Amino acid sequence: MNGSIVLMSGGANPALSESIAKYLEMDLCDVETGRFSDGEIRVVINENIRGKDVFIIQPTFPPADNLMELLIMIDACYRASARRITAVIPYYGYGRQDRKDKPRVPISAKLVCNLLEKAGAHRVLAFELHAAQIQGFFDIQVDNLFATPVFLEYIKGKNLKDVTVVSPDVGGIKLGRSFAKKLDARLAIVDKRRPKPDSSNVMNIIGDVSGKDIIILDDIISTAGTITQAAAALRSEGARRIIAVASHPVFSGNALERLNESPIEEVVVTNSIPFDDYDLCGKVEVVDLSELLGKAIMRIHDEESISVLFE
Repeated sequence: MNGSIVLMSGGANPALSESIAKYLEMDLCDVETGRFSDGEIRVVINENIRGKDVFIIQPTFPPADNLMELLIMIDACYRASARRITAVIPYYGYGRQDRKDKPRVPISAKLVCNLLEKAGAHRVLAFELHAAQIQGFFDIQVDNLFATPVFLEYIKGKNLKDVTVVSPDVGGIKLGRSFAKKLDARLAIVDKRRPKPDSSNVMNIIGDVSGKDIIILDDIISTAGTITQAAAALRSEGARRIIAVASHPVFSGNALERLNESPIEEVVVTNSIPFDDYDLCGKVEVVDLSELLGKAIMRIHDEESISVLFE
């Protein structure tokens, strides 16, 4: 890499930013963030970034201040004459409302796209967007990374036998099929109904899971209702070991309590969102994204292909 790259961290997940910087053997840019007396976010960049290739690392999970801080940092970089500003978003908040599935609802995923573009971002590097079509909401370049490489490395070390990958809904079939193929495993599907947001009822298991080691694959664990109901249904169908794998550990509400009480023996997630509540749920195992994100940042900076990371 040449000397024109700048790594900048927001306050949402500084540990991940530091790990990325360590992998790239770089220092994070000196950015001062704080609050005005009324609680508004204050940002000051203490280094010259004129003409630099800037990467701002900031997931936008709740509270909404994390998104606001990212927008303010982008604006600060734009006004400081950065050559290119890439928003590195390990978790893209407000991405679950990506279409009008009923009257009088917003498309908040598109709204966030508009905000990022208006703030001055030239490019977005995202990780496991909730819906692939969100890339099409942008009029700037978007790269969407997948967790498959880091999860495969971890799962292959578990010595599972007679593995079946389970998609918890129809929308995850494509991802589940790809993951199963790389593991030389079977694929099963959970047929579910969602009567209201953050709520689901498991209806049927499509596929043979009896006596199998199960990997339930999803992108987000929020309330853990879907994944724990699926696990209970799989166990009732004779599944042997059950491991849940999900990219984003949102863990809202009583999710950790549900996971503790479920037949799931291990919950494998990434550090896209920081997690340190191991005393509340000892089943959680966190795999590190810093190498994957670091390689992607380096390839964007050097104008190289990112797709080779997943071949």
